[in-house]
Amino acid sequence: MDRHQKAAFEKLAGAGIRFHYPMHRLTTYQVGGPVEALWEARDIETLKKVIRYLSLERIPYGILGRGSNLLVKDNGIDGVMILLKGSFAEIKKDAENALVWAGAGVHLTDLINWCRQQGLSGLEFLAGIPGTVGGAVAMNAGAFGHEINEKITTIHFVTTKGAQVEMKRSELKFSYRRLHGETGRVIANTCFCLNPGRPQAVSEKIGEFLKTRRETQPLKYPSAGSVFKNPTGAKVSNTGAGRLIEKAGLKGKRIGGAMISEKHANWIVNTGGATANDILSLMHLVRTEVKRVAGISLEPEIKILGK
Repeated sequence: MDRHQKAAFEKLAGAGIRFHYPMHRLTTYQVGGPVEALWEARDIETLKKVIRYLSLERIPYGILGRGSNLLVKDNGIDGVMILLKGSFAEIKKDAENALVWAGAGVHLTDLINWCRQQGLSGLEFLAGIPGTVGGAVAMNAGAFGHEINEKITTIHFVTTKGAQVEMKRSELKFSYRRLHGETGRVIANTCFCLNPGRPQAVSEKIGEFLKTRRETQPLKYPSAGSVFKNPTGAKVSNTGAGRLIEKAGLKGKRIGGAMISEKHANWIVNTGGATANDILSLMHLVRTEVKRVAGISLEPEIKILGK
């Protein structure tokens, strides 16, 4: 942004702007250079104005969430990263049925705990995923044979023109780890249709999923979860990315402070002092070796941002 754009952005956005903010403080990988501007959006009217302005000026922007499925490059990010706070971090229940509205900035852990207290079942499989509702919906987060889109009835978006639109489930297109649609639109909140249940039963399901995660995932080190998508098609015979990486003999491989986990080969962890370039170098090695050994091209599941 030039100085005129910065001044206009500050005037529209109001409080909550921090320039040249180090992204390693906000990502679960704990790596990454500074973002040009970090802004906390707290209400939808201001968000609509800011998104419209950034789009018209062709200033790049993105929604940060909890930085849990994200790798920011060492040279940082141009443009604006937006944190959704205030009204975007609220949960509301329809008094007449099991419909729940959750703002895009709500942490998944908070939503799951709220559902447990309310005796609402259906999202327990998301337990242990360190993201926000918006990020989970945008990535069609899934685990243990379920995907978040199965429980969605409605999503409210802010478009690049600064309009608020509502889309029903029948109008939305999801695929593996992706919600399709207009580039640049922002998820504001999502409505889920859940099932009434006993708080104790919901709590037990959550506990089971968390136990499985602890047993199978390397939670000791900073990471971004699964790095590559599981490949699809008859050629791979339902072989997951982790198994392919293991067959290529890459478990435990290190570059700098980054390591392919010994516990789950589809996780690259920061053992201490890793840079984004260390992680990117390991990702390149994985793709090269899996292609050589198995003839399969792995695609990243994590988002890579930066210059």
